[in-house]
Amino acid sequence: MHPFEYVRATDSDQAVAVVTEDPSASYLAGGTTQLDLMKDGVLDPDRLVDITRLPLGGISHTDSSIRVGALTTMEELAADPVVRERLPFVWEALLLGASTQLRNMATIGGNLLQRARCRYFRDPTVAACNKRSPGSGCAAIAGIQRMHAILGTSDHCIALHASDVAVPLTALDALLHVQGADGTRTVPLTQFYLPPGDTPHIENVLRHGELITAVEIPLLPAAARSHYIKVRDRVSYEFALTSAGVALVQEDGVIREARVALGGVGTVPWRAWDAEDVLRDAPAGADTFLAAARAALGGARPLPGTAFKVELAQRTLIRTLETVAGAES
Repeated sequence: MHPFEYVRATDSDQAVAVVTEDPSASYLAGGTTQLDLMKDGVLDPDRLVDITRLPLGGISHTDSSIRVGALTTMEELAADPVVRERLPFVWEALLLGASTQLRNMATIGGNLLQRARCRYFRDPTVAACNKRSPGSGCAAIAGIQRMHAILGTSDHCIALHASDVAVPLTALDALLHVQGADGTRTVPLTQFYLPPGDTPHIENVLRHGELITAVEIPLLPAAARSHYIKVRDRVSYEFALTSAGVALVQEDGVIREARVALGGVGTVPWRAWDAEDVLRDAPAGADTFLAAARAALGGARPLPGTAFKVELAQRTLIRTLETVAGAES
């Protein structure tokens, strides 16, 4: 492992200042992904600023939202009764996202910032990875493609965003509270991640040194029903081939409100705006669900190794819609 200096931050202002002033510095929280990448030689920060003792944990509630400190663990959020009662698809995504051991270590902020699971990105012996080494090429495009994206891809990168909980949070229009050297700001999660384009190494809108301090999650209406389905090769310790997070409000068999996001298929957590347009004010039924699924995958750019994901993602979304709509019947 590359030698590094360890700094334990005493407050968030100090942490932000240290990282902002040092281009080679990074934050350390749960470390469930970061330390692996450092051991593999993918990341090599000269300085790690430990933020785990900062007061950035905890969950608070209002009538309309939940505020989650960035250092809150996945297990702590999954155990919150309001999440289970009012945001079932968030609760389900948390439980399906990792083992109990990892959920007790991994933070919500860290989960949203997790790096790509692309085998080529994570193997420094592979020279061609635009995400790791800008301008070097993308080995995945001509390589093994099964666990890669079909939405939001470019000729420079097809790496998948792997977070489960980011899928329903994207559907909910969650907000990220961010602290930087110039003060604080709020970023909608739907605008936080950047598609690869020709700069795959720039994954989100955070400036160097900025720190996610909290996530604000709007609550669904009391009449809403939601569900998260994850399709994977095996039951545990596996990332999604496809997934779908859906929340619906129905009235007399008609869908009045719809929120839809997909996982396992996008270079970013994929908000299916076109599917929502199809569903809104339409009858809840097979024809509507099929039309929504086709709309959701209308922009897919599959390669030979990912072509199966188009139909699988459509079927996953249809099953999720059927499950949520059936809760009303």
